[in-house]
Amino acid sequence: MNPKRTVAAVSLLLALAPLAIALSASAAEPAKKEAAKPRSMQEILDATQPSDWRALDPANTLYLELESGRVVMELAPGFAPAHVANIRTLAKEGYWNGLSINRSQDNFVVQWGDAAEEDKDRKALGTAQQKVPAEFERSSEGVDFTRLPDKDGWASQVGFADGFPAARDNKEKKAWLTHCYGAIGAGRDVAADSSNGTELYVVTGQAPRQLDRNITVVGRVVQGMELLSVLPRGTGPLGFYEKPKQRTPIKAIRLASDVPEKERTPLELLRTDTTAFTDLVEARRNRRDEWYKRPAGHIDLCNVPLPVRAPKTP
Repeated sequence: MNPKRTVAAVSLLLALAPLAIALSASAAEPAKKEAAKPRSMQEILDATQPSDWRALDPANTLYLELESGRVVMELAPGFAPAHVANIRTLAKEGYWNGLSINRSQDNFVVQWGDAAEEDKDRKALGTAQQKVPAEFERSSEGVDFTRLPDKDGWASQVGFADGFPAARDNKEKKAWLTHCYGAIGAGRDVAADSSNGTELYVVTGQAPRQLDRNITVVGRVVQGMELLSVLPRGTGPLGFYEKPKQRTPIKAIRLASDVPEKERTPLELLRTDTTAFTDLVEARRNRRDEWYKRPAGHIDLCNVPLPVRAPKTP
């Protein structure tokens, strides 16, 4: 073998190597980019299967009927069974019909119930319980908990249980629902067991998580938040309306199961224990569309979207 020819051949190969590598990388680049393209939230939802969704249970769904429309609320008997049982009774017996929304505090809550100041003038409870136990938290055993990996300032672990934003502490073996936007709580006085579900509020501002484990959360609004968040702010202390005419009348609060089927609002909620939901959370945790220049790498529990839709017809 001629040494000169060998050296020349090696030199030629070395010279062509960068070009071959560049051509190879260039050919693979489009495929690599296409594979790495993240899906948007809408694309994830469009790809869901019927099994990824769950229908609202009419026995655990409340309709708050206002002149401006209907607010649909889902109750949480798994976390507040005594309160939910009382609320069902109150709704069945028409307790809230004709009462009013009496409070709208800026960046906090709206609240409804009986505005009568004197006990003797208050509306009778019918067969509902006058007093129920505080249900700030429950045992974490038996709770099907879908955990978020993100850190939280209020609990060691946060995630979703029964489709509700929730938290838990494994050392204490406790779990509880959180005060995210749209959460429904049972107003109380100083005593822990002074709520019975007659005075309910909805979070309409930034999540007041300091209320977690201090007030019983009975459910959340799944549709119609815009009807509550736009209510005029009360001018009295804590956002209470100072004049009766400022209050928003309640036409009725009914259980969906007590409403004729043709008059119900059929809704489906994305299940929080599905791969589709996990993908959706990641799409919101790290936004990669053209507008966002820096993915956050974190998502707050109360910023996780909980999609709701009308059932799709076959």
